[in-house]
Parts: sequence; structure tokens; C-alpha cells
Amino acid sequence: MSNPFDDPDGTFLVLVNEEGQHSLWPSFAEVPAGWTVALAETDRQSCLDYVEENWTDMRPLSLVRQMGEA
Repeated sequence: MSNPFDDPDGTFLVLVNEEGQHSLWPSFAEVPAGWTVALAETDRQSCLDYVEENWTDMRPLSLVRQMGEA
């Protein structure tokens, strides 16, 4: 069985957690606790494009705040 996270034909969500970290998530799977939907169900490439455009700082928000850059 292949990994559903790598399915080029699958549909996905983009999730974000309280640290501002983003994740592609298979649309058939339940959203895990601590994560919210940032982009509704769409194709994998659209999700990747969204993440690339919106997650420009890989540092967790807590680190950004600690460094006084928020």
C-alpha cells in the first residue's frame, strides 16, 4: 500500500497548528487535535502552492515571539 500523504491524485487539506506550522493532510483522515484547516479540500499541488506562499518562516511562532520579531 502506498503512503496516502504522497498520492499525487489524492485530495488534501492544509492544516496549521498554534505554532504556525503547516501540514498537508489527506482529506479522508480526521483532523488531529491541535490543528485547524487553513485550506479546504483540494488537489495536492494546490495545497503545496498554498503552503509555499503562506508558510514563509519555518520557525515556530513561539521562537519568533521569544526573539521579539512578532
